[in-house]
Amino acid sequence: MFTKILNKLKSIFGKKSISKTSKPKKVSKTTKSTKSTTTKKATKPPKGKKQEVKLLIESFTSIPGVGAKSAKAFYDAGFKSTKDILSAKEEDLLAVPGVGINLVKKLKTYKS
Repeated sequence: MFTKILNKLKSIFGKKSISKTSKPKKVSKTTKSTKSTTTKKATKPPKGKKQEVKLLIESFTSIPGVGAKSAKAFYDAGFKSTKDILSAKEEDLLAVPGVGINLVKKLKTYKS
């Protein structure tokens, strides 16, 4: 085992002394390529439908008492705007999975 470690060290030191000039070039090339890939990812426009859904769910969370889970539940139940949620009947709101009576009370007092 000790000889394996020594051989590994010898190979590492041997490579460094032979190719000192070529390693910095490789490193600079890889950093350039990683920068270009990250900029490509950052500049890609988000997908249309998914982005719209995400923005809609975020708008639902602006209502006091509505978190990420209940906002997603409202979207899945068919609510398409915050006005739809606030103007819905109590029975319709209670039919949404994950929405309880306390949240319905908060929504009704927020609406007033």
